[in-house]
Amino acid sequence: QVQVVESGGGLVQAGGSLRLSCAASGRTFSRYGMGWFRQAPGKEREFVARISWSGLGRDYAESVKGRFTISRDNAKNTVYLQMNSLNPEDTAVYYCAADRRPDSAVARTPSSYNYWGQGTQVTVSS
Repeated sequence: QVQVVESGGGLVQAGGSLRLSCAASGRTFSRYGMGWFRQAPGKEREFVARISWSGLGRDYAESVKGRFTISRDNAKNTVYLQMNSLNPEDTAVYYCAADRRPDSAVARTPSSYNYWGQGTQVTVSS
């Protein structure tokens, strides 16, 4: 199967920026749609952003629209989440996920994804 590993999490001040990376391995020649989710303590896992294989189809949760940008570099099997104007409400463990529908631009439920990373902690202080 596919292994995905998130990185780039950490502590940042409110209003600051952070860039998360998600590296995929194990199936170099396969195509996947990719998504980011997050989960704060005591809350359910929440959809953040989605990108199709081509990179042309992108979808964002309303809470991050205009602040976060998802992108991908298929040559590096890597997906990125650029997070700007961070606030304490963005504090959560962020998860990267992959599915087998490379052309789908929208997939907002966790059950839509087949492979998951271990998560990376993002903490925004104020």
